[in-house]
Amino acid sequence: MNYALTTIWYERQRFLPAVFAVSFSAILIAVQAGLMLGLFSTVSVPIDKSRADVWVGYPGVRSVDLGRPIPERWASRVAAEPEVERVEICEIGFSLWVKVSSTDAPSTPEVITVVGTKLDPNSMGTVEYLHNDPALRTKLTEPFTVAIDESDIERLGVKKIGDQAEVSGRLVRVVGFVKGYKSLGGPYVFCSIETARVMIRDPNGSSTYILAKCKNPEDAEKVAERLSRYKQMSAFTSEDFSRRSRLHWLFTTKAGIAVGFTAILGLFVGSVVTSQTLYAATAAFQREFATMRAMGIPNWRLQLTVIEQSFWVGLFGLIVALPITYGLAEVADWIGTRVWLHPGVLLATAIITMMMALGSGLLAVRSFRSVDPAHNIR
Repeated sequence: MNYALTTIWYERQRFLPAVFAVSFSAILIAVQAGLMLGLFSTVSVPIDKSRADVWVGYPGVRSVDLGRPIPERWASRVAAEPEVERVEICEIGFSLWVKVSSTDAPSTPEVITVVGTKLDPNSMGTVEYLHNDPALRTKLTEPFTVAIDESDIERLGVKKIGDQAEVSGRLVRVVGFVKGYKSLGGPYVFCSIETARVMIRDPNGSSTYILAKCKNPEDAEKVAERLSRYKQMSAFTSEDFSRRSRLHWLFTTKAGIAVGFTAILGLFVGSVVTSQTLYAATAAFQREFATMRAMGIPNWRLQLTVIEQSFWVGLFGLIVALPITYGLAEVADWIGTRVWLHPGVLLATAIITMMMALGSGLLAVRSFRSVDPAHNIR
């Protein structure tokens, strides 16, 4: 192992391109995967930022933004579960946002995702930002008042607090902004349940979801399992519903397929660049290894040295890639998108990168088998 490190150091001009190639590959894999996760984590924001343990919706609901009206009376059935502490309703649906223009020119409608919840301090459906801003929560109790994410201000044509827009034929007024609630589809618009019902034209006596809080969060799974036995409803734990929503967008929508294909393409490009560069750097030592074989050094020792060199090149490449990857994630967040560097993404990136490095080393080992020890004598 010392010989492998020494060789890399003294022949660093040969190995540096390989180290940088490994870094490039690792950065590409991590950023592409993190971008994919970051994009599709936004579709489950109403779930992830809520305090509910169980979500109940119509049968077979595939994603939180695709809810349909269910009878509000089902809440009593959910509340009857012994592990459930309390229940409440939630309204989530699509609508059209039309800017109120000072001119006679018609404005282009923008699809929005309306999220209507109770606004008391103990509400389960209210997102975390509103829980931490009681003043904004109080403003939203007024009829036809809404809050939007500050990243969607320009998209929705809002310039300041107090601006109005038309939704479902009614004027709504923006009374505040939230932060950290970007969306993949229509911008999130937060409001009270009563305002949401008008905006998405949901009749009274129904709701999109029934939320439940368990006395012990660990009981959420068995509560959801029991409620799912009713054919008229679907019930999920918050974690399961969040994952179900992201997987729906990832595998059944064109946007998800396109992003997934881009990530796979990035993995392929990174693997090709890494393997070819590392293979070339290692195979350049054929003459040196032929000399050592002529000196009587066992072939297995030489092969082990090549594998060790590949290991160290892969490790050094990962070390170089780590700060750059985090830097790019910060830049992505600054320009308005998100790269979610989940520990699983980083671990998978490290494993894939090291496998590519070691695989390149194994290919180089195969090329040495045909080297004649007398190669340097001729």
